[in-house]
This record gives sequence, C-alpha cells and structure tokens, in this order.
Amino acid sequence: MIKQTEKQEESSKLVQTEEMDVSFYISGVEILNNVGCGICVCSSQEKVLFANERFSAFLNGEMDGKTVKKLLSQALEGGEEDSSGELYIEEDDRWFDVHRKKIRWMDQSAAELYTVYDITKTKQYQQRIEKQANNDFLTGLYNRMRCEKDLEEQISLIREKGGEGALLYMDLDDFKHINGGLGHQYGDVLLQGISRSLKRISGIQSSCYRMGGDEFIIIVTDTRVSMLNRILGDICGIFEKPWFLKGADYYCTMSMGIVRFPTDGDTVQELIKKADLALFEAKATGKNRYVFYTAEEEGSAFKRLDLEKNMRNAIVNACNEFEVYYQPIVDVSKPDHPCMGAEALIRWNCESLGFISPTEFIPLAEYLGLINPIGDHVLLQSCRRCKHWNDSGHPEYKVNVNLSVVQLLRNDMAERVKNVLQRTGLNPGNLTLEVTESLAINDMTRMKRILGQIKELGVWVALDDFGTGYSSLNHIREMPIDVIKIDRCFIEDLGNDEFSDAFVRIVCELASVIGMKVCVEGMEHERQYEILKKMQIHMIQGFYFDKPMKVEDFEKKYL
Repeated sequence: MIKQTEKQEESSKLVQTEEMDVSFYISGVEILNNVGCGICVCSSQEKVLFANERFSAFLNGEMDGKTVKKLLSQALEGGEEDSSGELYIEEDDRWFDVHRKKIRWMDQSAAELYTVYDITKTKQYQQRIEKQANNDFLTGLYNRMRCEKDLEEQISLIREKGGEGALLYMDLDDFKHINGGLGHQYGDVLLQGISRSLKRISGIQSSCYRMGGDEFIIIVTDTRVSMLNRILGDICGIFEKPWFLKGADYYCTMSMGIVRFPTDGDTVQELIKKADLALFEAKATGKNRYVFYTAEEEGSAFKRLDLEKNMRNAIVNACNEFEVYYQPIVDVSKPDHPCMGAEALIRWNCESLGFISPTEFIPLAEYLGLINPIGDHVLLQSCRRCKHWNDSGHPEYKVNVNLSVVQLLRNDMAERVKNVLQRTGLNPGNLTLEVTESLAINDMTRMKRILGQIKELGVWVALDDFGTGYSSLNHIREMPIDVIKIDRCFIEDLGNDEFSDAFVRIVCELASVIGMKVCVEGMEHERQYEILKKMQIHMIQGFYFDKPMKVEDFEKKYL
C-alpha cells in the first residue's frame, strides 16, 4: 500500500514536471514572438528548428531552411564565425539588420541563431537625409557639394589609372528675363524642364549637377569622354526648340565653358575656375555657344578682374568716366537731308585702363548687374543734352537712347523715364527709346505692357536690330513702336545680295502701310545710299554721314 502511494506520488510529480516544461516552453515562445526582432534557429543540415512569428512575417512565411540560410547569408561575411550585416529585399523595398551566432541546440547539436531587425524606416530616413545633403531640392539633380565630391573622385581615379575626363560649366543666357518677365514660378518650371532633358542624355544621366541659380555642371567621365562631341550636340539640341511657359513659347539659350582634366588642371577648384573663365568667354563672344578653355583665358581673367574693379569704382564716382557720344541721324525724306538728332552711344574712358570698347565692357556690365546705373546715367545726360539743343534753335532735334534688357525688366522703368523728363524739362516727343528685337519678341506680353506705359508719356519707341531675332514681320504690328531700325547686316550687301534688297524694301513698304517710320543704320557707301534713296526711307545713320563723336564736336558741327 505504501509502495503504491509512492509510485502515485512519483507519477504525479512527473506529470507536473512535464506540464511545467510545456508551460515554460509555451511561455518562452510567447515571449520570443513578442520581442522586437525576428528570431530563427537553423540546424547544420539547413533545417529550421525554430522561428518566431516576426521572423516568419519578415520572410512572408518562407520557412524552407535552405532558402532561409541562402537569403540571410547575402548580408553576412564569413562562413563559420559569428557575423552581421545588412540585407535589402528589392521586391519588398525593405532593409534588415542580420546577426548570426553559432549555438548548441537543445539536443546539443550544432545550430545557427539568426536575429533579424527591420531597419527600413531608419534606412529610408538616412536616404532622405543623404538626398537632402546631395540633391538639389528644385530639380532633383545633384548639388554643388556632391559635384565637388564626385569630381574629386574622378580626378583621383584618372590620376591612378590614366585617361581623361571633361567638365562642362553651363549657364542659361538671360535667364533673369524669364524670372523677371513671367515670374519665378515659371523660371522654376524652366529649370526643371532643362534638368529633365539633361538627365535623358546618354552618358551623363548620373553626372549632372545644379550649382545654384541657372548654373549647371556636367562631368563627362573617362569612360564617356569619347562621346563628348555627341553629348555637346545633344545638349545644344535641348535649346534649339522653344519652351512652353505661361501659355506661350519662349526661347532660352545657354553658354558653356569646357575644361579637360588632367590636361587643364587636376584639382576641383582649378577646374571649376577655368571652366568659369571659358564660360565667360562664351558669354562675351555672343552667347548661345560653348568654348573650350585655353591658356589665353588665364590672362583675360586678370583683365576681367581689372575691368570689374575699375567699373565699380567708376559707378561709385557718379559714372564720371562714362562719356556719351552722339552719332547724327539724318532725315532723307526732306530736302538737303537735314540732321534731325542723334543716337546716344556710351563710351568708357577709364582713368587707369584707358579707352575701353563698348563691346568689351557692356557684356561685363550686364553680367555683373551694373548696367542699370550706367544706363540711368546715359539717359539723364542724353535728355539734358537734347533739351539744350532744343533750346538752342533746334526744337525738332530728337535723341535716341538704348535701353538694355536689364533696364526694361525693372517694374518702375516707365516711372524712371518720367522722372528724367521732369528733371530735364525735355519734350517727351523728342526722346526715342530703342529696345532690341530679340527681347521684345521673347516676352511679347511684358514688352507690350512696359512699352505701352512709356508711350503714354509721349516718348517714341524704336525697335532696334530688326531682322536678327526670332521674329516675323507680323510682330511689328503687335508692338507699340514708332520706328523700325533695320540692322546693319542687311545694309552691308545692298546691291550685291537679292535677299537684303528684298528685305529692306518689304520692311519699308510694310512700315508705310501701318504708319511707322524706318531708320537704317550702318550705311557707309555711296552705292548703299543710291539704293536706299529709291525706297521709302525716312532716317539714316552711318559713317556715310558721320561717325559717333564727342558732344563738343557734334554741337560744333550740327548746332
């Protein structure tokens, strides 16, 4: 009886122990299912011995031991030792931190314990931070910091392995006209469109950078430099067509400076500096082109710095170094072809550098944003001088003053003209403001508004350089202008070129129909004069009658 009781007690203890083991196991599984990572144990025979729910969810229920080990091993280094690493599953776009440790299973057999953490949110946050640090927010292109880093890497690579690369420094021509005329939001749209087009060019998809504003850099690596000519052609092709902005087509061109490395330099700073010098040369020689860096640009850089320094000093000193010359305009519609006024032309007689050509300093003044004070100075001096002519027995004399595109973008331009007329007392009808055709056609709506405000003052408006832009003859009817100035390039070949003859004749006939006057500039020879006499020309200026001259010489001869 006692033995039977002892056996029952032992049996009861065994059951209790087994129940406790099961309960402990269940509790352990529940704990492991609720930890913040995936846990998996695989045998040496590639069999999954245990996996918690989180691990199963990570792998979408895939529990084949061979597949699991093969997948996790992609993130691990080494075969036998404990290791860790990161795993990216592309189809799910998820990142995992994987750790492996050698252990003994419950039966003392060799096994591997894997702990897996989902770090997708952390990686995505890191990528966002990295993108913010390396990418331009507006265009999505890489930024200046990333450009300098990548360029340094390319220089080092070529230094070690040989080869050649190229750096292209691009700047949009007159981009401020788009921003000022249409608004910054449309300027942003244009920048985004150009950026997308650049990224579609084969060979530079991942090496385009926005340096800020409307400046871009493109790195052509050593493996792509053989494609340079084709790449340049593709880039130029982007700007051959208009951009559709605010319901209309607008043309935007670019200028570019190009350096080769290591031929032209082997440091980031040196290459960017020399590319910028070549870019400025492209701007100064007419824009809408690219220029390769040469050693000559190095010398011109110092000259440019001298020009800039002296120009700023001259402006600070009330523009006293800038002189206004006057080229007479004759009225050939009247007997004896009397002088009817003059065009005011800016000249710079620099105290330290001497006489500077307008073709040299005006592009620099526009590039530096200094043309406004210079233009204001010319307008004021010209109106004062014309008032003097009118008061000295020539009330019919007019003065023509060129307005730069930068001046015309100022919202208060009409008000500025009005103030000058009030200060000088000049009759508004004796002032003619000349605007370039290319700007007027490129932003017709804005120009019609600004020029309309100017004409309301009683001031005349002339369309300068007609025939050299993207225009059609129909545009002259849309604009509030009084005078069409035919560019000298059509006058040079009069009598020798049928197209030039026909163009001048058609413009004269059309102007007569719509009530406008025609002024021809650049006439130098008797042959040209004889041909123009037969057309409906009102005004002519050119060396045939007289060259631009100082005010003293003009007044001595024509007053």
